[in-house]
Amino acid sequence: MLRTRHLAALPFAVLILAILLGLLFGRGGTISTGAPPESFRLSNGMDVLVIPDHRAPVVTHMVWYELGAADEDAGKTGLAHFFEHLMFKGTDKIEPGQFSRIVARNGGQDNAFTHYDFTAYFQVIAKDRLPLVMEMEADRMTNLQLTDAEVLPERDVVLEEYRMRIENEPSAELQSEMNAALYGAHPYGRDIIGYKEEIAALTTGDALDFYKRYYTPNNATLIVAGDVTARELRPLAEKYYGAIPERAPTFLRKRQEIEWPSEDKRVTRRDARVQEATWMRYYPAPAYSGAGAREGAALDVLAEILGGGTTSRLYRSLVVEQSVSTGVRSWYEGGRLDAGKFGIYALPQVGGSLDALEEGVEKEIARLIEEGVSDEELERAKTVIVAGAVYARDNQRSMAYAYGEGLMTGMSVEAIHEWPERVREVTREDVMEAAKSVFTGTHSVTGELLPGGAG
Repeated sequence: MLRTRHLAALPFAVLILAILLGLLFGRGGTISTGAPPESFRLSNGMDVLVIPDHRAPVVTHMVWYELGAADEDAGKTGLAHFFEHLMFKGTDKIEPGQFSRIVARNGGQDNAFTHYDFTAYFQVIAKDRLPLVMEMEADRMTNLQLTDAEVLPERDVVLEEYRMRIENEPSAELQSEMNAALYGAHPYGRDIIGYKEEIAALTTGDALDFYKRYYTPNNATLIVAGDVTARELRPLAEKYYGAIPERAPTFLRKRQEIEWPSEDKRVTRRDARVQEATWMRYYPAPAYSGAGAREGAALDVLAEILGGGTTSRLYRSLVVEQSVSTGVRSWYEGGRLDAGKFGIYALPQVGGSLDALEEGVEKEIARLIEEGVSDEELERAKTVIVAGAVYARDNQRSMAYAYGEGLMTGMSVEAIHEWPERVREVTREDVMEAAKSVFTGTHSVTGELLPGGAG
């Protein structure tokens, strides 16, 4: 069973749909819930965040580990994602494969996902079943049982996932090459799922060493959103998680510095499985945590103005006026620990020219830099982003994910909570500074996916 919901392994069509829905990029990670969440720390170093939402007797329970694919040792790519799969095996108390079945029998849902900068496990369940999932999650944090009988067949599952999501998806292969060109030797330049040959070489010993080193309460954050208060949650957290001893020192991340491209780069792939061409471009950009309050919010607003929907500049120009594209979108991906990126995606008209499409994108960017943005564009973009944050309040999982992603990538609770207000404060000058920093101060990577022979 394929559980993973991480970005890099998503089929390209699904990824773009997620972008269009605002679930993975930009404003999907910045919401407000009224009063700021409450937080506290257990004696073993585990952080706890409580996001009250009393509209229904339901809770979303999430455990986040400050560990992702970018933290893997050389030669062990794919281990973070592989181990995510293994966490659904058994313990002394729970038979292998029974974890999800127990959650389902109690009316809940569960899953997990691996990112470059974190790994997380979650359950959505009735409030009165919260102690049950806390007990089970705490159990597998410390008592996971792994043997070759469980590990090696799951490795084959991951290899099949690689074949399905990467090798059988030409657009995913294009993305992989573009990320490698953009981020160079930095771990963001490789797929979260890892390199095929290194996945195939992972062993039970690798998994156990990884577990003992990273899966410790002082490297984890518990987030519970829903019908619960900090006063109610604290004794439960202390009972189930507080008794777990530190298994290893708190993990101190050591990442190599990103060397951005020194010149514009182009990646072109031809594939017989492709029927219609695709055009993409990535620009270097800071992460939310490194951009500063105003620049990060301004980049979100810039993405909305340039290619955020049917009223955006790129859509009006390329789709409506010139008829060279059937769909276009821009986004800012700031939810990273080390650095983000600014992306543009476009589909040409059937049989249309990618050259004409690219020329249209570049002309629109140049016009934005030269003329600036209007007050109407600015206010419309800010309204859309803030409205999206408000709508996200209706989804517990969205709230829990937003805070978890932010905390794992260097943001504070206050910064996440106050994001809509930061968006409201963005000025035309802020947007222009952000645009110039991305479009005139960096070198881009352009990707083309074309029908035809393999290449």
